[in-house]
Amino acid sequence: MRLLHTSDWHLGRTFHTHATLAHLGVVLEALVAAVREHRIDVVLVAGDVFDSSMPSTAAIELFQSAIAGIRHAGAQVVLTSGNHDSGTRLGMHADWLGAAGIHLRTRTDRIAEPVLLDDASGPVAVYGIPYLEPALFRQDRPGRRVGSHEQALGVAMDEVRADLAERDVRSVVLAHCFAAGVPAGDVERDLSRGGLDLVPASVFDGPDYVALGHIHGRATISPRIRYSGAPLHYSFGEADKARGGWLVELDEHGLADVTWLDLPVPRPLTVLTGPIEQLLADEAVETATASWVKARVTDQVRPTDGMRRLQRRFPHCVAFEWRPETVADEGTASYAERVRGRSDPELVADFLALTRNGAGPSEFERRLVAELLGGAA
Repeated sequence: MRLLHTSDWHLGRTFHTHATLAHLGVVLEALVAAVREHRIDVVLVAGDVFDSSMPSTAAIELFQSAIAGIRHAGAQVVLTSGNHDSGTRLGMHADWLGAAGIHLRTRTDRIAEPVLLDDASGPVAVYGIPYLEPALFRQDRPGRRVGSHEQALGVAMDEVRADLAERDVRSVVLAHCFAAGVPAGDVERDLSRGGLDLVPASVFDGPDYVALGHIHGRATISPRIRYSGAPLHYSFGEADKARGGWLVELDEHGLADVTWLDLPVPRPLTVLTGPIEQLLADEAVETATASWVKARVTDQVRPTDGMRRLQRRFPHCVAFEWRPETVADEGTASYAERVRGRSDPELVADFLALTRNGAGPSEFERRLVAELLGGAA
């Protein structure tokens, strides 16, 4: 059996206020083509199908189109809900959609009810664990200790393993969480801090493969526990991360092979650094005109109207940072100590140097200040 592990589609999400649905549509079309080319049997979506609990009509239509395309290409779909989804809304037609090969696992009371799929070697049980908020999940499991994500996933996996003990099957689990072993820079934007969200890999002992979501870059926790990441880049911190999914092969014994399947990047991300005039004139960065651009401008004085000027050359420049090459050292002296005995022109010069990260007044500015304040230049 061949499975394609994806996650974090985030249908409806914007990128620096710009809509991404058209780009995501390109990626999902490529995904459908990959299903057909690689004869994939099942597409997994490990949570955060939508970016909002109340997605727009356009986002819902793209979702429906993508799922229909996957089914027409010959694969079934198993998906679960993430922290951005409304599990209730996403799973509202689960019963009759399952008959059509679209399996929605969004209810906490059905964690131990697998989707049973068959190949030439027999059945495969696919369990979907929706995002478990401990404060809510503990209400569904009275008598169980559920104070953290680790404990919540532990309870859920105990139920999965108990069900597996009654079956002679290969197994796959989908879950949406932050597993230990992922670099801190890969953490999705809404994760809490302080450790209560961290889930050790040992929680997922048992299944042949664990398809995780919640992290936007691909990551391998162990050969059988992986993150696929998001299909689009949703921040400049993800610019160097591949986009695609894991192609998972199960044989009669369990996990046989896992390989990476690239998906297209409709508009790459580029971070440009340097003085603004250099960025505007340098032919070496011409290819960035088709990219989402983040400009880190290193001029000592903040350029006037910098973003507008950059967008003339780079139409998709969406982020601007002023990062002077040198930063003024304010020292430890108090304000009174710094101004004692200083003339007015000197105070103006010091102020300009402070606000310009060490770049004091120009010769013209010195003459102008001297003329206006009547002091020596």
